[in-house]
Amino acid sequence: MLELLTRAGSLPFSVALALMLMFALLQIVGAGDFLGGDADVDVHGGVHADASVDAGLLSILGIGRVPFLMWLMVLLTVFGLLGISVQELLLALTGQTWSAWLVAPVVGFAALPITGALSRGLGRIIPQDETSAIDVAILVGREAEILVGTATAGNPARGRVFDHYGQPHNVMVEPDMADQRFVQGERVLLVRREGELFKAIARGDHYLPRLD
Repeated sequence: MLELLTRAGSLPFSVALALMLMFALLQIVGAGDFLGGDADVDVHGGVHADASVDAGLLSILGIGRVPFLMWLMVLLTVFGLLGISVQELLLALTGQTWSAWLVAPVVGFAALPITGALSRGLGRIIPQDETSAIDVAILVGREAEILVGTATAGNPARGRVFDHYGQPHNVMVEPDMADQRFVQGERVLLVRREGELFKAIARGDHYLPRLD
């Protein structure tokens, strides 16, 4: 095993595995929090126009499905093991390993979707005590379903909306137009936020929300 890790062309993959082991050790001794073990990445920065594009990319990479440090450890593991395996295959086929400068970028690109698939799988089986912490303001512009009650002006109802990580959030919803009412099971569009209350319009409306 040591020969595999020290062979020419395997340096970046060996370093990746060493970093993974270091992060794992820090997690065991409880120091992972200092490295952002529970940190979440907010790629939106308050801009909502590209939310669907960002959500698709995040889903492919698996970011947000598990704590970031866990995601990074999965990436390092996949990159390291895949890289060493590729070099071993090249050694068997060509009689020598290839330059890490050639192999590492290809392996890194291939490791991303594999990491995403593994992270999504881990996200379904690990305890969900911690979900992705987000600014609830980014829920504006997303579709919500009325769960309990009938929402009228001045009388909000409870609704459910999914963020760009696919995590559900229960929110209080009220019509943004005085003459509208939303009944249980109806799907509405969240158009603005007032404190903990979200204003919404019917999905079929072409009304532009006020910006005040």
